[in-house]
Amino acid sequence: MRIFISVLFLFVLFSHAAAYDPLDPNGIVTIKWDIVSWTPDGYVAVVTLNNFQMYQHIMNPGWTLGWTWAKKEVIWSMVGAQTTEQGDCSKFKGNIPHCCKKTLTVVELLPGVPYNQQFTSCCKGGVLASWGQDPQAAVLTFQVSVEMAGTSNKTVKLPKNFTLLGPGPGYTWGPAKVVPSTTFLTQDHRRKTQALMTWNVTCTYSQFLARKNPNCYVSFSSFYNESITPCPSCTCGCQNKNNCVKSDSKILKMVGLNTPKKDNSPLLQCTHHMCPVRVHWHVKLNYNDYWRVKVSVTNFNYRMNYTIWSLIVQHPNLNNVTQVFSFDYKPLVPYESINDTWMFYGMKYYNDLLMEAGPFGNVQ
Repeated sequence: MRIFISVLFLFVLFSHAAAYDPLDPNGIVTIKWDIVSWTPDGYVAVVTLNNFQMYQHIMNPGWTLGWTWAKKEVIWSMVGAQTTEQGDCSKFKGNIPHCCKKTLTVVELLPGVPYNQQFTSCCKGGVLASWGQDPQAAVLTFQVSVEMAGTSNKTVKLPKNFTLLGPGPGYTWGPAKVVPSTTFLTQDHRRKTQALMTWNVTCTYSQFLARKNPNCYVSFSSFYNESITPCPSCTCGCQNKNNCVKSDSKILKMVGLNTPKKDNSPLLQCTHHMCPVRVHWHVKLNYNDYWRVKVSVTNFNYRMNYTIWSLIVQHPNLNNVTQVFSFDYKPLVPYESINDTWMFYGMKYYNDLLMEAGPFGNVQ
């Protein structure tokens, strides 16, 4: 979840023409394929997904990765991930491949799978933290065994038409490119080995491609005037107004209310603004030497828990932050001479999970 706040209003700075974020100009997602061994008719590869974005997370229900094979390749087996469909493998006798589809979709395994199905840094259900918030949780790997693919770097053809949903749209992939082979260091740090062949795919993210309407808004109040300055009606669009429930309605007690839909469509609490998330900015004290603000983030979506959320705030006085309670924080410096943009996020195992709408659906 990404939320932007300015002194007076909510804003999003994204180009409509290009997948570029001025607050994170180097933010990309990469896929790296390392062929680690040849088989009689293919190869075994380690696939690494790195989220180098400073604050854009991939949250529940997780990422889905797709590509199209260049030839007639099949996936014989996978560790740490799986394809969503097997496809038609009827031409194979005896052992059956894991997937025979030419265009396929891959998802990460869920936590708690048997040990022999796990791979290094895998099995988080597709949840991927941002690099700026938790670099160790921003990377995952899985292993894939590919047959009918060629047995040398001259006969292997690179997959094409990569796609990524995280979980919604917004990601644009470039073509796969062969790069210098990755080197690996043994556990005793005394020997280096290298992949037999390596290729990379780079992806950029665009807020505009992800959604046309904002997914949050900012309200204001202060110690000298408790009344809240609201956002206009339908701030986040009202085309889904039929897909909402009143907070005092008995329908909230119905079983299955928070069951995710296949299309991840939100089920919102009915409000005049119809936004999944509200950020409230309350000025508690305002002195000549300092001021203090309480920030509250409220979730109005009955179908979404915002895992490892982050709040991006732009304000000229953030260069002089002295103390923050309840949240962790770090500055984002897209421009070297300006330090007015900060990332605030929940403390691990305390408030890093923003629960779905209800009594626990807020952090402050």
